Amino acid sequence: MKALPILDPNAAAIDVGSETLHASIAGDTPKVFGTFTADLEGLCAWFKVAGVRSVALEATGVYWLYLYEVLEAAGLAVVVVNGRHVRNLPGRKTDMADCQWLATLHAHGLLRGGFVPPADIRRLQDYQRLRGDHIIGAGSQVQKMQQALERMNIKFHDVISDLTGVSGLKVVRAILAGERRPGDLLALCDVQIQKKKADRVKESLRGCWKKEQLFALRQALELWETYQQKIADCDRELEALLQQLAGPEGLDGGVAVGPVALAPVKAPGKNAPVIERCQELLARLCGGRDVTQLPGFSTYLVLQLLSEVGTAMTRWPSEKHFVSWLGLTGGRQQSGKRKGNVKAHRNRAGRLFCAAARALAQSVDKALGGFYRRLRGRVGGLAANVALARKLALLFYRLLRYGLAYVEKGLKDYETKVLETETRLLRKLAKKQGFLLLPALAD
Repeated sequence: MKALPILDPNAAAIDVGSETLHASIAGDTPKVFGTFTADLEGLCAWFKVAGVRSVALEATGVYWLYLYEVLEAAGLAVVVVNGRHVRNLPGRKTDMADCQWLATLHAHGLLRGGFVPPADIRRLQDYQRLRGDHIIGAGSQVQKMQQALERMNIKFHDVISDLTGVSGLKVVRAILAGERRPGDLLALCDVQIQKKKADRVKESLRGCWKKEQLFALRQALELWETYQQKIADCDRELEALLQQLAGPEGLDGGVAVGPVALAPVKAPGKNAPVIERCQELLARLCGGRDVTQLPGFSTYLVLQLLSEVGTAMTRWPSEKHFVSWLGLTGGRQQSGKRKGNVKAHRNRAGRLFCAAARALAQSVDKALGGFYRRLRGRVGGLAANVALARKLALLFYRLLRYGLAYVEKGLKDYETKVLETETRLLRKLAKKQGFLLLPALAD
C-alpha cells in the first residue's frame, strides 16, 4: 500500500490545556510550554525558527481563543479542528501524544479547519454574547420578583402583561416604598389598565405582606436594574464598534458609495439594543445591503447573525455548505444497504434562523408563512420550522454574497402558485391513468 505523501513537513500542532501547551512539529517529540504571555511568545519564536507556517489545534473551552490571536498576530495560518474529526481518523493515536498525532495528520493534509470569524467580527461577537448573558441574568431576576409576589399571594404579574413595564415597575417600587392600598397602587398604572382591568388589578394586589418576601423582591429588583445598566453599557460599546466597522458615512472600504436604501424600520423587540441608526450602520457594514428587507429579519436579529457569521459569505463555497454548517440540513448515513438519518447539530447561528422562522410562521400576509403552514400539515411543526429556517438562511446567504434582493409577493400569490402546481400534477396523474380531469360545475 502506497504511503500518504507529506504535504507540509513543517506543519505543527498544539494540544491546548489550561496550564500547559504541548507542541509538536510534523509529529516529532513534543515540547512543553506554559500558558503565560511570555510562554506564548516563546512558542511563536520556536515555530518561526523551525520554519512553521501552519498550526493546528483543537477548540478546547476558551483556552484556545487567546492562543489563536497570538498565533494569528505572528503571521501563522491557524487551523482550528473538531476533535471528533480527529478521533474518527484511523491511526495509532494511543502510541503517541495528542499533539504528535495532530501534527502528523496536519502534515499529511488530513485536517479540515472550522470557521473562525475575523478579528473585528470576534470583537462584535464578544460584546453581543456578553449582552445576551446579561439579558438571561435579568430574566432570572424577573422570575425572582414574580416568585416573591406569589409567596405573598400577590397576583399583579398575572393581570398585567409585563411586570417590568412602566406600570409594573411603578407599582413594585411603590410596594417597596410602603404603599399597600390597592386603589392607590392602581392609580400608578397606565390609563388603559385603569379602564379595562381596574377590578382585577385591585383584587390581585390583596395579599399577605411578608417582610422576608419584600426583602427578596427588593433584592431582585435591584439586581434587575443592575443588569439593565450593564446592558446599556454593552449597547454603547456596540454602537461605538459598529460605527468603527461601518466606516465613515458614504464610504465602503474607503470607496465612495451612494446612499443606502433601507427597508421600513420595524418595531424593535423588548431586548433590542438602543443604538442610534443601527439599521443604517448594519447596512453599511454589509456593503450597502440591508438584510432587514428579508421577511422575519429585525435589526436585532441581523446584529446577532453578523456577530456570529460575519459579512464575508465567501468562506462557504456555496449556499449548501452554509446551511450545512448551520445544521439546518438533515444528515444521511449509509452502510451497505442500511440507511438512516443523522441528527444535525445546530450552532448559535442556526438557532437564530430557527427563532426567526418561528416568528415568521405567525404572519398572515407573507408567502413564507404560508409555506410553513402548508408544510406543517404534512411533516409537523418542528420539521416545518427547520425547513423555513433553511429558506431564510439561503436568502441571507444570497443577499450578502450576490446582492440578490427579496421581493415579497404576498400570501395570495403563493397560494395561487400552489393551486396551479396541484392542478398540474392532478392532470398529469389523470392522463397517466387514462382519465379525463374536468373542473367541477359551479352551483
